[in-house]
Amino acid sequence: MKKFLPWIITFLIVAWIIAKMIPVKEPPGFDTGGFGRLPILVNGRVMPMDTLARLSLLAMNHHGTCTTFDGKNVPQVRWLLDLFMIPEHADAAKVFEVTNPEVLGLFGWQETTGKATNYSFNDFKPFFTEIEKQAGLAAQTESATRNAFQRGVIKLHDALGLYVQLLNTVQADDSPDFGKELQTFDLAIRPGMQAIREREANRSFNKQDLERILLFTRRYQDLGEIRYAYAIPNRNGATDADRWEHISQALLSAIPAGEIPYPATVYGRLISAYREGNADEFNKVIGEYNQYLEGAIPQEVHRTRLEFLFSQAQPFLQAAILYLIVLLFALVSWLKWPKTLGKTALILLLLAFLIHTAGLVTRMYLQGRPPVTNLYSSAIFVGWGSVLLCLFLERFYQNAIGSVCASAIGFVTLLIAQNLQLDGDTLEMLRAVLDTNVWLATHVVMVTLGYSATFLAGFLGIIYILRGLFTRSFDEITAKSLGRMMYGVVCFATLFSFVGTILGGIWADQSWGRFWGWDPKENGALLIVIWNAIILHARWGGYARERGLAAMTVFGNVITSLSWFGVNMLGVGLHSYGFMEQAFAALLIFIVSQLAIVALGMLPQKYWRGVAVTDSSSISMLSVAPVTRSDRLDAGRAGATLPD
Repeated sequence: MKKFLPWIITFLIVAWIIAKMIPVKEPPGFDTGGFGRLPILVNGRVMPMDTLARLSLLAMNHHGTCTTFDGKNVPQVRWLLDLFMIPEHADAAKVFEVTNPEVLGLFGWQETTGKATNYSFNDFKPFFTEIEKQAGLAAQTESATRNAFQRGVIKLHDALGLYVQLLNTVQADDSPDFGKELQTFDLAIRPGMQAIREREANRSFNKQDLERILLFTRRYQDLGEIRYAYAIPNRNGATDADRWEHISQALLSAIPAGEIPYPATVYGRLISAYREGNADEFNKVIGEYNQYLEGAIPQEVHRTRLEFLFSQAQPFLQAAILYLIVLLFALVSWLKWPKTLGKTALILLLLAFLIHTAGLVTRMYLQGRPPVTNLYSSAIFVGWGSVLLCLFLERFYQNAIGSVCASAIGFVTLLIAQNLQLDGDTLEMLRAVLDTNVWLATHVVMVTLGYSATFLAGFLGIIYILRGLFTRSFDEITAKSLGRMMYGVVCFATLFSFVGTILGGIWADQSWGRFWGWDPKENGALLIVIWNAIILHARWGGYARERGLAAMTVFGNVITSLSWFGVNMLGVGLHSYGFMEQAFAALLIFIVSQLAIVALGMLPQKYWRGVAVTDSSSISMLSVAPVTRSDRLDAGRAGATLPD
C-alpha cells in the first residue's frame, strides 16, 4: 500500500485541480457564456467580451468585482451585458472604488467602515463637473510628483471616462431600445438617400425624409466621438486596421450602402431580446451570430474562444496552488517519510510544471509572440525557467532540494504574476520598440533565463544558510551537494546573462544607433553579469567556500531584483516602458529580507547547528590564496598535498 501511496495522493490532487479548471456550468436562462466568447477589438487586439469585462472592472476597482444595487455580486460578463444593453441597471451597480478621503470629501462623503467602498455611476452624476475640473488641475502636475489626492481623482476620472465609452460601444446610451431604433433607421435609409440625390439634382425632394436621415447621421457621428471598443467585424476591410468597426462607423457606412451590416443588426436584436427578458430569442441570436463569425473571421473566433477557456481555467493559479502543495510535501520529507513524500512531491512537481508550461505555450499562441513581452510574462517565464533547472538538479541529486527550490520559486513568481495582472491586459499589443520576435526570442529570453538561474542560485544559498543554522540534519554531504549546485547554477546564470546582455547591445545598436548608453536597465543587466563573475572568481581563487558562496548568491537576489523590478520604478531611460511604482514597498521588504539572511550567514560557527559548515572567515591564508603551479610542484616534492 505504501508503494502506491504517492500515486493515490497524486490522483486525488489532480482530480481536484482538473475540477477547478473546468468552466462552471451556466444556470438556465441567458447564454452569458456565449456572449462572453464573442470577439471584440480593444486597444489593437481582438479579445473575448469576457476579457473586456474583467479588464474594465479591474480599472474601476482592484478586486474586479460588481455589486448590484440590491447587494448581489454578479459575474463580470453579466455586468458588461447590462452595461451594453440595459444601461440604467449598470448605472446603479457599485463598481467604482474610491479610497482617498480627500477625493471623497469633494462629494461631501466620509469613509467610516475603515475599508474601501465601491460607488455607482449614479452616485457620481451630480459631481461630473467638479471631477472634470479637479482631474484637469491634477493632470498639469508631473506624474512623478502627484500627491495621493491628485492620483486618486485622475484614476476616478479615467474610470468614469472608460465607463461612458463602454456604454456607447454597441448602441447609443440614450436609446430606449436600440433594436427598434435600427428598424426605424433601416426604413429611413432609402427614402433619405433618394431625397439627398434629388436635392443634389435640383429637383423637388421630401424634406421630412431628408431631415430624418440627417438626424440619424448627426447622431451616429456624435456616437463615434467616444469610440473605445470595436464590436463590428468588417468583411470588406482591406487592412487589419479596417477589419473592425465601431457601431457608429458601421451605421454611417450603411447610408451609402443602402442597408445595415448584419453584425450591427445582431446587436440590435440582442439588445431588444435582453431588455424584454426573452432568453430563447437572445440565445438563438447568439447561435446565429457565432455561425456567421466562423465563416467571416474564423481565426479570430478560434483565438477568442481559446482565450475564454484559458481565462476560465486559470492555469497559472492552479500551478501556483500545486507548487505550494509540493513545497509542503518536500519540506516534510526532510523530517519524515523521505521516500514516500519525496516521490509524491516530485510527481506533483512534474504535474505543476506541465500545467505551467501549457499556460505559457497558450499565451504564446494567443499573443503570437515569444514567451516574454512584459513584466507579467517575465514573472511567468522566470518561474518556469527556475523550475526547469530545479528538475535537472533533482534528477542528479535526488535529495528533495530541487523540489523545494522549484516549488518555492514557482509559487513566488506566479504569486508576483498574479498581482501584476491587476495592472491591465497581460496580452497587450507591444510597443513599437519591442515589436520584433527575433530579439524577443533571443535577447529577452536569454536575459530572463539569467534571472531564473541567478534567483535559483540565491535560493540554494538561502537553503544552505537556514538549514545550517537551524537543523542538525545539515551534514557534510548536504553542504557539499549544495555547494556544487550553487556553483553550477551560477555558471549557467553567468553565461546566459552575459550573452543576453551582448544581444541587447546589438538590438540597441539597431534600434537606437548605439550599442551601450548606460541606461538604468542596461546597468542592471551589467551588474548581474559582474556579480556572477565575482562569485565565480571568488570560488576559483579559493576566497569563498560553500558558506561564502551561499552568502554571495543570496546577495545576488538583491541585485537581480533591482535589475528586474527596481529600475522600472525609476520611470526614466529608454526602458521605462515597464514603469511601475506600486510594488516599491514589496521590493524593499524583499531586499531587507535577503540582507538579513546574508547577515545570518555571517554568524560565527558556534551559532550554527549544522555539523559540517566551513566558516569562510577562519580559512587559513594557505587555503585562501590562489594555488599556483609552482606551489603544487614544491608540495609534490615534499610529499604534501594542497587544497583544490
